[in-house]
Amino acid sequence: MARRTLLTEDEIQARLAEIPQWKREGKTISRTWKFRDFPEALAFINKVGALAESMNHHPDIDNSWATVRLVLTTHDKGGLTNLDFELAKKIDAR
Repeated sequence: MARRTLLTEDEIQARLAEIPQWKREGKTISRTWKFRDFPEALAFINKVGALAESMNHHPDIDNSWATVRLVLTTHDKGGLTNLDFELAKKIDAR
């Protein structure tokens, strides 16, 4: 299946099982991390940024001091694609 083709509901559920710490929120998936301090959170954001840039697929990033929340969706398709799940797995493996 193409990386930027919208996934069916069954495909989304199967892919979510591969990344249990992420949760579905409508047409997105998200995950929140809590770090010791702001510099550690910022270092994580920079690593995510490098991964995202290498895949040309960029998450929405919310940062509040030592907490980082990432939200993934394929904006130009209006929902979830394999690309979202590929990036989530790479972020988890960082």
